[in-house]
This record gives sequence, structure tokens and C-alpha cells, in this order.
Amino acid sequence: MSLRRTWNLPVTVLAVAMLTLPGLALAQAGGTGVYPAPQPPPPPAPGMYPAPSSQAEAPQEEPQPVAPSNGAYGQPSDVPPPASDAPLAPPDRLRTEPQAPLTEGAREVRPESLRDETATAASRIRPPPEDTGMYLDGQRRQGPFLSGPGSLRFVLHHTALGALGGFFTQAFSKEFNFDRTSRETMLAGTLIGAGLGFGASAWWQFNNWVDTPMANFTILNSGIGGMFLAGFMDLITQDAGVLTWSAFLGAELGAWLTAGIGGGQLPLSDGLLVASGAGWAAAYSALFLAIVHFSGTSISGKTWKDMLLISPGVGAGVLALATMRYNPTASQILRADMFGAGVGAAVLLISGLVLGGFNQSTPYVLSFLGSAGAITTVSLLWEESVDRSVVRSSHGAKDRPYKNVWW
Repeated sequence: MSLRRTWNLPVTVLAVAMLTLPGLALAQAGGTGVYPAPQPPPPPAPGMYPAPSSQAEAPQEEPQPVAPSNGAYGQPSDVPPPASDAPLAPPDRLRTEPQAPLTEGAREVRPESLRDETATAASRIRPPPEDTGMYLDGQRRQGPFLSGPGSLRFVLHHTALGALGGFFTQAFSKEFNFDRTSRETMLAGTLIGAGLGFGASAWWQFNNWVDTPMANFTILNSGIGGMFLAGFMDLITQDAGVLTWSAFLGAELGAWLTAGIGGGQLPLSDGLLVASGAGWAAAYSALFLAIVHFSGTSISGKTWKDMLLISPGVGAGVLALATMRYNPTASQILRADMFGAGVGAAVLLISGLVLGGFNQSTPYVLSFLGSAGAITTVSLLWEESVDRSVVRSSHGAKDRPYKNVWW
């Protein structure tokens, strides 16, 4: 009895195995197995932010159903993984692309710098303005009278000079008698002189360029010319009327010679050189007369007067001719004037105090020589006169290091 039960147990196990193996084979072939098939996973939820336009326009692939893995051993099937695990777009489409510039309607927004550069380029290629008479002697008309920055001063100077000349010529001829007839004559002379001066100067400045240096030196040279001609005529006659007319004509002559010969574009250096010549001629004339006077020779007051009136005109005329040959700079002229005046005044003061007074000729001689030496030294040997372009020659000899502006 026990032997039958023992034999029935292997038979039972073998029967169960034979019934199970066909189910396993069928499950592996895709049939219905003994276990229920798993359900496919739910589709992925939409993202929080919408996809870019480039990705939104690309067609998305629909997720493919996934075949369940059946069988007792859980072997995967040949079906590809679900589409939800793949990216929505290829990796190269995820890179950002430059956007077009912002526009406001049909108007394009441009930076201010670009507009400025465009305007500057347009002005550079703009053709030169047409000469319509707005230029005078190569200069653009400007100022109250459209003739230059010094035109107003030029006109006012000649107007005042004509008025003063008309008044004083009539006043000296009437011996400053202020009766009714004399006052009418002086008034008429003043108005006529002012009118003539204004008319002549206005006509000149409207047809000739008048710069500021020329207008300034015209005033100075008027005084020099008036002094020269009055002093020269004083050597001939003592008549007050003649001397007055001589001074007036000399002032007008000095002003118009400056305008006519110097020109409206008179360089500042030339004007300073002429003025310096007048000033130093007067100073050296005074020193020379003092030397002669305190050396024992008496000099009359008329000689002093005539000498001091004539010498500035002579000095100005000589250096006016020198401007045709020499061309020193304005800084050289001013530096020479300051050094000459400073050294001359210092030597005169110190020598007079040391020697016990100014009633002897020695202080004036030393002042004369000291100022002249200072002017010469500063004019010729100052650093500005050095020619820095000079190089050593092939033999090593050094060329002359100074470039002289005077000769």
C-alpha cells in the first residue's frame, strides 16, 4: 500500500509539468498565458511651459503601444520602448537662435550713435558751399559790418579820430574862443570830421577784411604818426594851427598806412615788432639825451620835445621795413621787451642809488648798455631759436646749434 502511494507522487508531478509547459510556450509566442497581461503606462502629462515655436511646429511622434512581457521568466519583447521616454525634438533644435531687431510698426529703432555717425558721414561728403559773396579776402564775413572781427573797432576809431581832428583844428584856429561863431565852427568841424571818418572807414572795411590785430595796431600807429609829423613840423614853425593840422594828418596817415600796407590780416608778430621799435626808440632817445645833458651839455626843452616826438616814428618805420626780411615770433618779441625793460630799469635804479644820485651820466649809460645787451641775448640765444633738427655729421663734428631768425 505504501509503495503505490510512493509511485503515485512522481506521476502526479509529471502530469502537472506536462500541463504547464504548453502554457509557457504559448505565452512566449504572444498568446494568452496563465497570468493576466499588464496594462500600458498612461501618456505623459503636458509640460508647465509651452514648447518653443520651432519645436511646436515639428510634428510629434505618437507613442507606440508597448507589448507586455509575459511568461514566467519576464523576458522583454521585441517592441521598442515607449515614445514618452524620447525627447520631443532633436538635440540640435534645442539651441537658441538670434532674433530679429525690435521694430515699432514700420519704423526701425536705431541707436543715437549710429545716427550721429550717419550725419557726420553725410556732412563729410557734402560739397563745399558756393561762393555767393559771403567771403572777403578768403575769409567768411562776420561781425557787425560783415567784414571781420575788428571792423567795428576800426570804424569807431576813424569816426572818433575824424571828430577830434575836426574839433581841435577849428578850436586852435579860433584860439579856443567860445563865442557863438567859434562854437558853430567847432561843431561843424566835429560833425564833418566824424562823418568823413565814418564813411571812409565803413567803405574800406566793407571791401577789405579787417582782423583784430590790424584794428588794434591802427589805433597805436595813429598816435605814432601824429607825434612824428607834429614833431617834424615843430622844427620848422611854431604856429599852433599848423601843428594841429600836422598832428591830425599824421594820425590819419599812420592809420591808413597800417591798413593799406599791413593789410587786414596783419600778423600779430609784425604789429608787435613795429610797436616795440617805436617804444625802444623813444626810450633810447631819452637815455641818450640824459647822457648828453648830464655830461655837461645843456639841452633845451624844445629839443627834448621834438626828439621824443620824432624818435618813435623813426623806430617804427625802421622795424616796419625790417618785417620784410625778418620774421620773429610774437613770444620772442615780448620776451625781449620784458627782459630789456626789466634789466634796464634795474640797472638804472641800482647804479643811481649806489653812485649817489641820478644827476650824472653813468647810470644812464649802464642802463642803456644793460637793456640793449638783454634784448640781444634773449633774442638770439633763447631756447626757441635752437634748431633741434641739426644732427652730427659723418665726421662727428657738431654743426651750429642755433637757428637765427634775424639774419
